[in-house]
Amino acid sequence: MSEMTGSSPVPRTDEVDSGCLTTLLDRAATGRDGQAWSDLWTELYHNGSLEVSHPLVLPALMDMAEGDHADTAAAALHLAGALLVQADQRYETRKLRHQHAPEVGRLLAASNRWRQATADRNDYCHLLEAVLNLEGEIHWAEDLIWGIVSEEYELECPDPDGCAVVWVIIGERGFFSTSEDYALSDDAETLPLHPAAPRALDGLGRRLYELALSDGHEDVAHALTHAFGEATCPQCEKRFSIVGQVVARSN
Repeated sequence: MSEMTGSSPVPRTDEVDSGCLTTLLDRAATGRDGQAWSDLWTELYHNGSLEVSHPLVLPALMDMAEGDHADTAAAALHLAGALLVQADQRYETRKLRHQHAPEVGRLLAASNRWRQATADRNDYCHLLEAVLNLEGEIHWAEDLIWGIVSEEYELECPDPDGCAVVWVIIGERGFFSTSEDYALSDDAETLPLHPAAPRALDGLGRRLYELALSDGHEDVAHALTHAFGEATCPQCEKRFSIVGQVVARSN
């Protein structure tokens, strides 16, 4: 067994991390390695062992976002936006976002460019999420878009006594609210949602609705009218704002 000598020092932790990260980013950039993206999310977002402030991260994701491969660009933008929001919340300051303003601006421009060219529904939704995360004005874009992609929200009835868990279904299965055990029952009670009238939408709801329509994603626009509409609790039968409960859950 060879011995460690002065000419073969133990690598520093940051050097090991950077080497691993470089390998993962290079694998992801090929556009053919889905596992690399899963590993990047684990390493950068879920474990938090490295983060958006690492000097390798934003430049590499920006290069992928500005490249010609749509799937790779969408994945890079989704991760970059999520990392920035995570940094905002972790440090309770937008200092890091301001320090990387040039990169963030280029990532945002790439998000908007790919958003207008993307035909896949779920990729489009994640690009909308990336736009919102890169703009940084709200911190609950992930929860909002997750419901549009998965076609359901799991929410709490806003009754102060904690009335019930309410499943809000938006998509191919219909547009309704029901109790949490609906998936296990063929005769679960369902109550129709009350979508917002497009002309009554304002603020973020109106902006996202008009973007989806202008980008040719009418089904996403239709789903958004329901997300910004109201649901009825199956137990107390009170109507409540869906997006209001999405925000409450995110706080």
